[in-house]
This record gives sequence, C-alpha cells and structure tokens, in this order.
Amino acid sequence: MSQLKNPKLRPDDTGAAPMRADARRNEGKLIEAARIVFARTGVDAPMREIADEAGMGVGTIYRRFPQRADLIAAVFRREVDACADAALSLAQDHAPADAVDLWMQRYVDFILAKRGLASSLHSGGPAYATLPAYFDARLEPALTSLLHAAADAGELRADVEPRDLLRAVAGLCTPSGHSDPEVVRRLVRLLIDGLRYGMAANSDAEGPETG
Repeated sequence: MSQLKNPKLRPDDTGAAPMRADARRNEGKLIEAARIVFARTGVDAPMREIADEAGMGVGTIYRRFPQRADLIAAVFRREVDACADAALSLAQDHAPADAVDLWMQRYVDFILAKRGLASSLHSGGPAYATLPAYFDARLEPALTSLLHAAADAGELRADVEPRDLLRAVAGLCTPSGHSDPEVVRRLVRLLIDGLRYGMAANSDAEGPETG
C-alpha cells in the first residue's frame, strides 16, 4: 500500500511565542468548546455558554481571545487542521484510491460544518484575513499527497489538479447546490468513481505493450 508523504506543516501565521503546556491545553479546551457551541447555537452564542462547556471562566476566554472573531478564526483553523491531518491516517489504513474517496467525504463534513461560520468569515474582519491562505496551505498538500499515491498505484488518473477537485466539491456543498448532505456524498463518490474510470479507460486505450 502506498505511503502518504507528510502534509505541509502548519504555517505559523501568528508570530506568537510558544505557549506553556498548560496554556496550550486550556486553549485547546476553549477552541473545542467553542466548536461544539457554535455548531449547536451559532457563532453568536453567549461567551458564558462556551465557558460553561469548557469548564472555565468567561475571563479566561477573553484573556486568550479578546475578540469573538479571534475565537471563530481559531475554531476554523482547528477544523482545517483536523481535515488535513486525516489524510495521513487514511493513507496508512486504506488503499490509495479509497483513501482519496474517504478524505473527500471528510472534506465534505468540513465544508458543511463551515457553513455556520460563513457569514463571519466573509465579513472582512482582520482576524479572518489569513484564513484563505491557511486553508490552501493545509488542505492542498494533503490532497496532493493522496492523489499522487493513488496515481502511482495506478488507481486514479494522474491529471487531476487538487485545487480543482477541492473547488468542485465545495461547489456541490453550497446552499445554491445540494443542501442534503447525503446527496452531496453520493455526488462526490460519483466524482471519485469518474477518476477511477478515467484511469481504467486510459489504460484500455493504450493497450498491451508489444515487443
């Protein structure tokens, strides 16, 4: 089974000094609590609700995230990281083309979850300015490694641009497209099946080698 190359390391777009281990743990709890509350209540949820979910005081949130936008951006980055990091484990546990298929379904989950943050992320706030670059820097290398492994194994066609595939799936997830997640998943599976078929069709067209 082909091995996935390590996806690009997370870009350091904050320039902040490294945090102590306990501070990192507390920040992680806050971000995870915010993710849960945002999914449940929306990004305008009271900070008290997030603090209660995290088991901390409201003041702790504001010390680490002075503006709500800072917390929303941190949740977005956490979700991007989780999606990108899934590529490595999928590549280790599945055949290359199956890993692509499963990762694309994971990407669907990410895009559908991001809808709840969409209005904030497109508000033009300075906290969100670096997020598009962060998205590209984390997700494109992850998908590129999966596609290369599948192409090297002869399971998917090799002429696929990762960015095109990411945009195509994101387009299927837009409210103007198909709002039913199960419909989106079926369409994404058909898209990946098309890449498999394209590989098989190319192989048949080339025919057997002759001496």
